[in-house]
Amino acid sequence: MILIANKTDCCGCNACEDICPKDAISFKTDNEGFWYPEVDMNKCIDCHLCEKTCPIINVKELKKNDLPQSICYAAEHKNMEVIFDSTSGGLFSALADVMYKSEGFVGGAVFNEDFSVSHYISNDKKDLPRLRSSKYLQSNLEGFYTQVRDLLKKGEKVLVCGGPCQMAALRAFLRKNYDNLIIADYICRGINSPKVWRKYLDSYEERYGSKVVYCKAKSKEYGWRNLTQKVILENGKAYYETRHQSNFTKGYLRTGVFCRPSCYDCKFKGYPRIADITLADFWGIEKVNRSLEKNLGTSLVMINSKKGQAFFEQVKKKINYVEVPFNSIEAGNRSLNLSLDPPKVDRRKFFEDLDKMSFLDLAEKYNFSPNKKKGIRHRIKFKYKYFKRILSVTQLSPKALFQFWKYNTLKEILHENVIIPTPHTVIEVHEGGRILKKGISVLGRKKFKKSRLETRLLVDNNATLQLDGMVNIGYGADIEIFPNAKLTIGNGVSSNIGATIICQDTIEIGKNTMLGRHITMRDNNGSHYMNRQGYKNSRPIIIGDKVWLTESCTIMPGVKIGDGAIVGALSLVIRNVPANTLVSGHPAEIVDEEILWKY
Repeated sequence: MILIANKTDCCGCNACEDICPKDAISFKTDNEGFWYPEVDMNKCIDCHLCEKTCPIINVKELKKNDLPQSICYAAEHKNMEVIFDSTSGGLFSALADVMYKSEGFVGGAVFNEDFSVSHYISNDKKDLPRLRSSKYLQSNLEGFYTQVRDLLKKGEKVLVCGGPCQMAALRAFLRKNYDNLIIADYICRGINSPKVWRKYLDSYEERYGSKVVYCKAKSKEYGWRNLTQKVILENGKAYYETRHQSNFTKGYLRTGVFCRPSCYDCKFKGYPRIADITLADFWGIEKVNRSLEKNLGTSLVMINSKKGQAFFEQVKKKINYVEVPFNSIEAGNRSLNLSLDPPKVDRRKFFEDLDKMSFLDLAEKYNFSPNKKKGIRHRIKFKYKYFKRILSVTQLSPKALFQFWKYNTLKEILHENVIIPTPHTVIEVHEGGRILKKGISVLGRKKFKKSRLETRLLVDNNATLQLDGMVNIGYGADIEIFPNAKLTIGNGVSSNIGATIICQDTIEIGKNTMLGRHITMRDNNGSHYMNRQGYKNSRPIIIGDKVWLTESCTIMPGVKIGDGAIVGALSLVIRNVPANTLVSGHPAEIVDEEILWKY
């Protein structure tokens, strides 16, 4: 019978429960959020099937395959929509497409309503969006092995994807090879506690007062390499946290404490691989094949068996791929061969505190974002780069340097909250006008260093320009903020050449918004009036976060543009634009919805 004396000897695969003919085994969740088997001795008949099915006990017999060395590929799905919705390059979806086409079944991890994870299998292609993408926490497979076996015995074709330990457990459970089964696994760094994950999601609800209704790891909208966690709340607001912002990602990568005890001595590393096909992120792809590097995710595919090789031949028509040398895959995938390092914090104390503290307080106590004290040499080097950038932007132009010192205080310069003008920039700030700065902003940023194209900024009497972070305004811009008006520009906003912004009342541009060539936005009609009821000379413009205003579009007074929207080239926007829509035309109309994009 299964008796777990040491938690490192159980990977929580659930296979022993499925194999037990007397339902004597059940799983109980411990204070860390991981489950372990318990045996009802009144039901146990001592048949030892549980021991024969345990992948850890039987790893030596399971760790074999019929190719002498894995055949490796860098690959991406041909469908850009699939790539955006996938963790890497969309190769699991390509495998699934082939299986669905042959009327087979596809199984993998899905989120439940409470964002716990379990394994699910069906032959309905509509389930693919639920199955694709990594979940980064332990999946429950109770009953799943039995479902797979029953389908195989009926002669159904089956594709299953899971962690290396789970797929080893499936091999052990089935106790024979099935020609109608394809097993895929992935390169696993370590599997996280569902309890820690739930606590992280709760932190959103605590901060923003609304329930989490959607989450996506490695959202592509800020690039694959940012490891962005996307969360949407019931109130419709979407939040993005990069690897430097997400306490879940930082805690997982930096402390190592979230993972199951068996992950620190994983038995399923190295070769041969037990699965027919192994999938992973292809870290280091830029050194191997730059044509597949778009910062949208490239998949590493390892073909480990002859059956996997034959199946992959059917997949190739759906993907862009290139075969790569076996020795090119290991440098960027440490977890292919090595187990997770031991936790860097006190594990027992951490999980005790998990029950008592909010996730934000936990992150602070256990230093998910270590603020390493920098030595004097590092600080000097950093300041040197900062002042070198000032000199590079101003090009040592007396006019630019004069304006730099005129419109930035010494305190702002020392704290790196500055606006840096280029040589052909004209800044006028009239009486009572203010420029509020957070971070380093550049006015008149140029691609042609010798260009004399003028960039103009007017902050009129008692007007305000608020720069909420790193802002880059391209050359040829004309920004005019009239008396008592306020223009707010969010962190990460960047404009191309020739932006025109005329503000008489209020204009707000959300963070990470991109302004294309020669865009125009104005919240006023230049004090021209018409004899129409309700006519107003000026109305506020509100641009959401991560909006893309493409070339020569015009945003008119009173328009609100939702987060993530795209305005097509030459469009005239006279009415509100919903979030994540593409609008185009004169006047602009909705042409597509549920749009995601990256830059």
